[in-house]
Amino acid sequence: MTNEAAVDRSLGRELAGEAATWQRLHAIMRRLTPEKASIPGYFEEGWTAKDAVAHLGTWMAEGAQVLRQIAAGTYREGELDVDAANARFLEAMRDVPLDTVHLQATAAHSELLGAWAQLRELTPAAQYWVRKAGPDHLEEHLPRLEAWVDELSKR
Repeated sequence: MTNEAAVDRSLGRELAGEAATWQRLHAIMRRLTPEKASIPGYFEEGWTAKDAVAHLGTWMAEGAQVLRQIAAGTYREGELDVDAANARFLEAMRDVPLDTVHLQATAAHSELLGAWAQLRELTPAAQYWVRKAGPDHLEEHLPRLEAWVDELSKR
């Protein structure tokens, strides 16, 4: 699915910054080797660049799932413990190879955009989740991730 799928101007579905943030993340993913991606230091807590990409991908997948819940009328606000989800996602993806992390992030990105495009109604919850799992979340992490990959490239 292309970024155009995230745009339905008749419903105001353009996601400001979505294409640019995805391209930035994709550019970072292309620069990572399995060796460099596994070096701790992205976060003081010991995250690697691979962990950061996996984190972004798992949240895009979670966002797609929430958007589908919203579309089905089964979403209940406040049911998700973000800190527990972060820990669960980190543990689940920790030993996954870098190429699989790339594939997961790419698939999750497509799923997020697809779920967004298929919504019949743009509720405040849907607008929050698509930005939080998509461009806003990427913007939150990309500066540090870009700096860390730059630092890794000098090693």
